[in-house]
Amino acid sequence: MILYPAIDLKDGQAVRLVHGEMDQATVFNADPAAQARAFVEAGCQWLHLVDLNGAFAGQPVNGAVVEAILAACHVPAQLGGGIRDMATIEGWLGRGLARVILGTVAVENPVLVREAARAFPGQVAVGIDARGGRVATRGWAEETDVMVTDLARSFEDAGVTAIIYTDILRDGAMKGPNIAATEALARAVTIPVIASGGVASLADLIALRDTGVIAGAISGRALYDGAIDLAMALSKLERTK
Repeated sequence: MILYPAIDLKDGQAVRLVHGEMDQATVFNADPAAQARAFVEAGCQWLHLVDLNGAFAGQPVNGAVVEAILAACHVPAQLGGGIRDMATIEGWLGRGLARVILGTVAVENPVLVREAARAFPGQVAVGIDARGGRVATRGWAEETDVMVTDLARSFEDAGVTAIIYTDILRDGAMKGPNIAATEALARAVTIPVIASGGVASLADLIALRDTGVIAGAISGRALYDGAIDLAMALSKLERTK
């Protein structure tokens, strides 16, 4: 199971939100590229980036910061937030991003997801963010009647490389991930599922891995707060897998 350190970007800084509320942002590093380098030096294999401003604006906002991270780090990075058209997808992948995460458009324009996955095999993931099993879009500000599993299954034949499932009510709250819901989703689809939201301890990571069906886990606040030592966690996951 791959551990993805998260760098959430707001106004050019690395922050963490609670339950996705933009007015509850805690700044953890004013230099996101330096934070990315620290994660890489600890041994991470991937970086998970989110343009929070972009998620609300519907277009990239923290692009310069993302480019600085890509220039500073040699590990692959995936990015979500404000990526809602083919030109933006092409632009990011052309600038060295390894994977784009399509969230809002997966609900509002699924045809684009399919087109992008065909055009860029292995480089398009779908981000599914949910409250109570129902998908939320536009920076989690709008709830839909779409169920998580239904949306995930609709992309089974699309060539999507991963599904990143976030339980919004767990995100940033340090209360543990929704293991049951994430495992259920992973068992319902053949697309690899990455868990996001609430990962607060090494025990959480081990529990996710031990389901045997979850491909990855994203952690942010726990790494910044020191609740999870990244190097130790990577070593533990490597030794016990």
